[in-house]
Amino acid sequence: MKVAQIRGIAAYLPEGRLENKELAQVFSNWNWTEEKIERKIGIVSRPIAGEGETATDLGVAAAERLFESGMVARDEIDFIVFCTQSPDYFLPTSACVIQSRLGLKTTCGAFDFNLGCSGYVYGLGLCKGLLESGLARKALFITSETYSKYINKKDRVTRPLFGDGATATLLEAVDLDVATSDVLSGAPAIGPFEFGTDGAGADMLVIEAGASRMPATAETSIERSDSRGGYRSKEQLYMNGSGIFAFSVEVVPPLVKRCQAIAAEHNVSIDAYIFHQANKFMLDRLREECGNLDKKKFYNNIMTRGNTVSSSIPIAIIDAVRDGMVAPGMCALLVGFGVGLSWGAGLVRFPENFQVVPLDD
Repeated sequence: MKVAQIRGIAAYLPEGRLENKELAQVFSNWNWTEEKIERKIGIVSRPIAGEGETATDLGVAAAERLFESGMVARDEIDFIVFCTQSPDYFLPTSACVIQSRLGLKTTCGAFDFNLGCSGYVYGLGLCKGLLESGLARKALFITSETYSKYINKKDRVTRPLFGDGATATLLEAVDLDVATSDVLSGAPAIGPFEFGTDGAGADMLVIEAGASRMPATAETSIERSDSRGGYRSKEQLYMNGSGIFAFSVEVVPPLVKRCQAIAAEHNVSIDAYIFHQANKFMLDRLREECGNLDKKKFYNNIMTRGNTVSSSIPIAIIDAVRDGMVAPGMCALLVGFGVGLSWGAGLVRFPENFQVVPLDD
């Protein structure tokens, strides 16, 4: 049976940084200090893409780090899957541009999909389907976001949270003599998954203007403030923070409990919990709501990363390997939730040849 496995992960963080010192100066009229920002959201520094640096640039850089590691040769890649909400163009698809820039074979399939905080979990599910159906032997799954380009620098709601970054995950199909192609077989694998969607909450995290529904005009570019410290035009990122928080507390705990029950039914032990790195306050609350998950198994690396959207889970995996929380042979529960509204969770057991490319910071 063909079984999809995660073979390795690399990441790239842009050189630009946004520190709490700068934010404290910008938001001084709200009595924000460096210490208050760190205490409130658990972030002290965020990677920020340069003015001319796009999500495709970051994604290519992450993939190059993967190739430089020697994990895989360029001509072995059969498919590129690219997750981003900040593409270079409306069209063509960025994955096609990435194929050319990486010098991959022209028999390589490529597509983008637009999903944010749950994007990594969804992408693993997509790659599993490609690999186990025989459409590809090795797939390159890239996540990349540059939310900072959508954020007004005076917006107290969103600017302190988000960082930019990209990851490249190598997945491959291996032939194993197992009963099922997921973690429940006891083999190194990915899945099972649980997914969910509530598009009624689409307006909780949105850029209203600039695409077909509301084309950009002089009116949509006017910047306005609100009582919560929000400051933006309709062409910039809006987030209903309290709404997103309430949604997360409602959907994530039962999602985790269902996955735990499935794992327990098949005598699968979950060694690590890696959630989308939204902010420290939300992560702390979710850990409690999920039954006070063991802190030694619950990873949080948001302090110097920020919320990197679809890249947050794979970056956290890289850091968790560095910190000894994740290792080959272990089983992790990955949980994404946010913009859409969308959520997903999946079990992953890492194979013995799994490796990551450590970040340099």
